[in-house]
Amino acid sequence: MNEARDPIGRLHVITDESLQDRFSHARLAGMAAEGGADRVQYREKRHHSTRAMVETARAMTESLADFETSLVIDDRVDVAVAVVAGGVHLGRDDLQAEVARQVLGNGALIGGTANSLEEALRVAESPVDYLGVGPVFGTRSKADPAPVLGLEALARIVEAVDLPVIAIGSITAERVPEVLAVGAYGVAVLSAVVCDPDPREATRRLRRAVDTFDAAAPR
Repeated sequence: MNEARDPIGRLHVITDESLQDRFSHARLAGMAAEGGADRVQYREKRHHSTRAMVETARAMTESLADFETSLVIDDRVDVAVAVVAGGVHLGRDDLQAEVARQVLGNGALIGGTANSLEEALRVAESPVDYLGVGPVFGTRSKADPAPVLGLEALARIVEAVDLPVIAIGSITAERVPEVLAVGAYGVAVLSAVVCDPDPREATRRLRRAVDTFDAAAPR
């Protein structure tokens, strides 16, 4: 398994087959890696057997083998263990972070989810490495999404927690600068990549936006 460009990764791309029918999880993973994603997160909300999910995750791992991009599994610690993934991202109803850390060890990346300042403060007390915070602008990927936070609430969360914050929720390349400007460590993107006619180029636009912001930031 290759290491990401930094311990957390500034650009996370989340794969999803339910929003489009052109590309598999594995193909999306490969295109995201080619485009410069630091992390690829396998997200599957449809009902699939554990065996099927492990097979998909293994195919994704193969797609990432030649890149400095590692695989994070959404929700499923058992699948992450089976494919020796780089880590997991846990939602509020998933396995507790304390248990996930015991299972995966200190070398794995564990992300937590927060949709409010109160939740962010609570999750930040658990053994997670970063917080996925959103939706910042909205979301197309959930039938019953949490309330939109906006940039001001995102900034308050960034200020309040001593963890890297990965912003999520209708983030496009054009919105990357304003998200990073309020202190987010990075962005996680789903529909802006998987629903684009060219997911590889969509990821490249996001990578350029992150790198351009960094180049212009005061030293």
